[in-house]
Amino acid sequence: MIPVAEALDQLFALVGPLGAETVALRDAAGRVLAADAVATRDQPPFPAAAMDGYALRGAEVAPGARFRVVGEAPAGRRHPGAVGPGEAVRIFTGAPMPEGADRVVIQEDTAREGDTMTVTGTPGPGPHVRPAGADFSRGARLEAPRRLSAADVALIAAMNLPEVQVTRRPEVAILSTGDELVMPGEAAGEDQIVASNAFGLKALLEAEGAVARLLPVARDTEASLRAGFELAAGADLILTVGGASVGDHDLVAPVAQALGMETAFYKVAMRPGKPLMAGRLGEAAMIGLPGNPVSAIVCGTVFVAPVIRKMLGLGAAPAPRARAPLARGVGANGPRQHYMRARLTEAGLDPFDSQDSALLSLLAEADALLVRPPDDGPRAAGEVMDYVPLPRP
Repeated sequence: MIPVAEALDQLFALVGPLGAETVALRDAAGRVLAADAVATRDQPPFPAAAMDGYALRGAEVAPGARFRVVGEAPAGRRHPGAVGPGEAVRIFTGAPMPEGADRVVIQEDTAREGDTMTVTGTPGPGPHVRPAGADFSRGARLEAPRRLSAADVALIAAMNLPEVQVTRRPEVAILSTGDELVMPGEAAGEDQIVASNAFGLKALLEAEGAVARLLPVARDTEASLRAGFELAAGADLILTVGGASVGDHDLVAPVAQALGMETAFYKVAMRPGKPLMAGRLGEAAMIGLPGNPVSAIVCGTVFVAPVIRKMLGLGAAPAPRARAPLARGVGANGPRQHYMRARLTEAGLDPFDSQDSALLSLLAEADALLVRPPDDGPRAAGEVMDYVPLPRP
């Protein structure tokens, strides 16, 4: 068995960032920017009013000052002339400032009668004008790589870019194995269970930006597994679920090796998830996950999601961690790194009493994986520990 950190390093060595593709900006949210987005114009492209009011010469502003209103400037249409001494232009937020004006007196500080505007009270300091390029200038960059948020997409739109270059989504083929499995909704025999792992993994990896396709369940025969691997052709990453141990019916490793898999490692010093293997099969990276439901999802979180992020060009880094105190004490850990399902409460991390790797119901309630290092001693309530946050809607 190898440590978790070493297994992750070897997985990172199996993959690299994928190529770029151009997509319409409307489809770019959540994608990973592959090349810098470069602004083609200033924003705003002209000095603009930041408030509704009157544009005039700032040096003339004083309580009681009176101005002749010579025009109007709504957003999208500037006043055609210049503003002279004693003149003002009715202006609205976002409109270009007229020539000669350098100040906006907000409408709350004015009174209007016909074509005459009077400054009432004591106007604020102003100038309530956004300079040209106040947000960004032509040539400004939104640097890659980054996962594009709603704010990023809005910024790129303001840069006047209708398309962006993003990293191609990794294609992941998920192959569940086992005679005991049936798909959800199918009639299950007395000795069969419903295949759940692949659906959880698909959701996990697509949330990271991959495209996952579920292959038909492969039975515990060499012919069925070979057929499953054939269906995985063209994927960037092949995930097998189950059959990765050393039992008489665990055929994934020997079949994959017969098909040419170059094994990187087998077995990781962690729980849940010890029977994990990885390598390359043709042009694809391959990861063999354990079949226990919790083990598969935990390994997907700890190993597969970071691999997807590297393939998207976001760098090679472990699953993000946070720290919190323990809500109650825990006993000593064994020789393997333990990812314990836990709740985050007001008192801190509260691990579940049962850590059975078959209990999906507890995983669905958990919002954290408490990380226990190998041979970690007993921990008392209040001690601060690392945990991996589990995403929640």
